[in-house]
Amino acid sequence: MALKTAVQMDPIESIEPKGDSSFAIMLEAQARGHELFYYLPDTIALRDNIVSAQVMPVEVFDKPKGEHFKAGAPVLTDLSTFDVVHLRQDPPFDMHYITNTHLLERIHPKTYVVNAPGAVRNAPEKILVTEFPELMPPTLITRDRQAIHAFRREHGNIIVKPLFGNGGAGVFLISESDQNLASLIELFEQSFREPFMIQKYLPDVRKGDKRIIIIDGEPVAAINRVPAEGEARSNMHVGGRAEHSELTAREHEICQTIAPALKERDLIFVGIDVIGGFLTEINVTSPTGIREVKRFGGPDIAALYWDAIEKRRAH
Repeated sequence: MALKTAVQMDPIESIEPKGDSSFAIMLEAQARGHELFYYLPDTIALRDNIVSAQVMPVEVFDKPKGEHFKAGAPVLTDLSTFDVVHLRQDPPFDMHYITNTHLLERIHPKTYVVNAPGAVRNAPEKILVTEFPELMPPTLITRDRQAIHAFRREHGNIIVKPLFGNGGAGVFLISESDQNLASLIELFEQSFREPFMIQKYLPDVRKGDKRIIIIDGEPVAAINRVPAEGEARSNMHVGGRAEHSELTAREHEICQTIAPALKERDLIFVGIDVIGGFLTEINVTSPTGIREVKRFGGPDIAALYWDAIEKRRAH
């Protein structure tokens, strides 16, 4: 089954191919004989109810950065002429991102968009997760100063982070004796219009923040991300160390609990974050981890991802 497929992503020349999941998806598409194209999110346009973009044919190579692709000239193309479009641009999950989901909804599901654009828009990772309070650490979403201070008095050490941040940016550990909470709230008020997320600090983060990858509702692999010394964040962008990890019984329980919600929304590729048996985020905007898992001898997630897509396109 040869499919005409396009990837909406950040500039391909800027990615690091050895660790990029979008690149892994493209390599697998090419290996299966699918027609492969890509375009930048900024080129999407809507005119006369036609959603188009400046689309480039692309060939990818599993080689070092700078040798990893060859792209043709961009051509304004109706995106509804594709069989599959992959929504793979990185956050921030801002109004630009949200507007693009509205436009891509015009072509989905006739052109199958992965992950489903309406579901991505309506399931921000730090809000979708709140549908499962029994799985989460104590959590508060608010801009209200009094509520934040009361939460800190109740729980002691807390994490304060932007509601729509990514990659560990803007994540702060505030201890119960820290005198900077009021200043941090002021900074967040000036920087963000939306509420903030405040969570009880989980000391088990020192053992790692586990990213579990779920394909079509089923957990397929896990990577434990261990924070660097003196760092409360485990994200790879800020020095976290990746290590192979098996799923615990509690983590299987978490996956089984959230699976119906993921399947109902037709979210094929999802990455959840678990610390010490607590679910902290459900990532649906351009999840990562494909190449890291394979390097540790885990399953070929790009192949499982494409199996799920081809199954849907066959019906």
